[in-house]
Amino acid sequence: MLNSKQRKYLRSKVALMKDIIHIGKDGLSENIAKQADDALEKRELIKGKIQQNSLVDVKEAASFLSEKANCEIVCTIGNKFVLYRKNDDKNIYNL
Repeated sequence: MLNSKQRKYLRSKVALMKDIIHIGKDGLSENIAKQADDALEKRELIKGKIQQNSLVDVKEAASFLSEKANCEIVCTIGNKFVLYRKNDDKNIYNL
């Protein structure tokens, strides 16, 4: 579980990062969950975006992906979300 200082630190690191996960009109699927899981394995911290043509809410998408990819939601702002999962092998962010 992340505390507020850790969330603030991760939000500062993700500010200049590009969106990796894009959820569009197809909505949430196992394929999107697999993409998020693979990206978290390599990067630990990812940012995603809900496209305008999607029928999915940003909080719904973030909670779905956090459950499927076994990660934590850092924040949701507007139509973007940030997910974090600590990688024990190569810990990029020292939390």
